[in-house]
Amino acid sequence: MTMAATETPEPKTETASAATPAAKPEDAPPPRRASWGRRLMRDRAAVAALGTLAIICLAALFAPLLATHDPYVNTRSVMTPPAWQTGGDIAYLLGTDGQGRDIFSRLLYGARLTLLIGLISVGLGGFVGSMIGLLSAFYPKIDAWLMRFMDMLLSFPAILLGLALVAVMGQGAVPVIIALAISSVPDCARIARGIASGVMKMEFIEAGRAVGLSDAALFRRYLLRNCISSIMIFISLRFGQVILIGAALSFLGLGARPPLAELGMMASQGRDFLLFAPHIAVIPSVAIFVIVLAANVAGDALRDVLDPRLQT
Repeated sequence: MTMAATETPEPKTETASAATPAAKPEDAPPPRRASWGRRLMRDRAAVAALGTLAIICLAALFAPLLATHDPYVNTRSVMTPPAWQTGGDIAYLLGTDGQGRDIFSRLLYGARLTLLIGLISVGLGGFVGSMIGLLSAFYPKIDAWLMRFMDMLLSFPAILLGLALVAVMGQGAVPVIIALAISSVPDCARIARGIASGVMKMEFIEAGRAVGLSDAALFRRYLLRNCISSIMIFISLRFGQVILIGAALSFLGLGARPPLAELGMMASQGRDFLLFAPHIAVIPSVAIFVIVLAANVAGDALRDVLDPRLQT
């Protein structure tokens, strides 16, 4: 009796594909975040606001080239209506005021002075206030003293401060600039202090102190660099408010001296002719509205773009 040879099954060897887990596709790198310039350009409102501000600034800068008449010379045409009311007569594009001066030419020069007052005021106030706020957060020993001084400044409204300065210095653009700059200091100081207080709690500040960096180096390299973008956002938002307050001071007669052109003063001079020639007061008022609106929209857009807490 013969036994059939039985084939012993060979041990199965796992294939390399079975022995090793299936290769997973590498995680795709996170998408690169668009630069702040590209994100800003995607906002149509921001582009329109920045374009409007750019056009206004260029028109004010080149006012001597764009003005069709001398803004300070009286003509025989008094209270001439704008061109769209005179059947297309463009001799006086926006009409003339109560003294026969060309409103279009005065609008260009008035926008130049209004923007200049706003830029200088917010620049001085923003710089001084930011330095006070940063130093207050960097040196806690002087924090209480500086903040109480800022509270004192907050108790003086800009209009009352402008009245006091005009009484001492006389009417002109300089007292308005000083009043607006002083009124901007406490707001900028509080914003800068709040931002800097959060930065001072970061670990890299302690690391900088541990390696022996001086206070000047810590302030410049770490504190200032981490706060400058947020401070600039607030200053850009403050610019529209300063323009509006400056125009209000000029409307009250505290601004530039006649015959200089300033938008608030032009609106004030036209209020006596609202029933006969409303364009004299309406046109500079609309110009103030457009400048402030464009500045506020641009400031909001810069905040959304530059503030890392609002980025998704």
